[in-house]
Amino acid sequence: MSGRYFDAWAVGDRIEHALHRTVTETDNLLITTLTHNPQPLHLDADYAGATEFGRIVVNGIFTFGLMVGLSVGDTTLGTLVANLGYDKVVMPKPVFVGDTLRAETEVAELRASKSRPDAGLVVFQHRMFNQRSELVCECLRTALLQRSPG
Repeated sequence: MSGRYFDAWAVGDRIEHALHRTVTETDNLLITTLTHNPQPLHLDADYAGATEFGRIVVNGIFTFGLMVGLSVGDTTLGTLVANLGYDKVVMPKPVFVGDTLRAETEVAELRASKSRPDAGLVVFQHRMFNQRSELVCECLRTALLQRSPG
């Protein structure tokens, strides 16, 4: 288990996640079809080529999911009770096939659970950057984590 228990976190803790990922055409095609999203900006090269982007834009659900997924091993793996919410999701720059993405996480807030004495809430601020260090996705994730045993 590599995640941390609630009581091992402090506000301001920051992690640059070691895993990076280059986005492939298959990644975009799979997430777009699995979610039944017919948006031609994600699927139709001719259509997307005529937009301001000039090419296919990777589905934002993939970018968001990858950002959270890259964080799990360092944050909540094995200590998570439940993810309670995702707030303030923004995607200020597009992601394209071939972009290499990296994520970082900072603890924005901690509070003890009122209903579960063996757990607490951690609000993580996740950020995703492309290979040019441009912010491509950001959100707050509220996670209910176990306290250290004993």
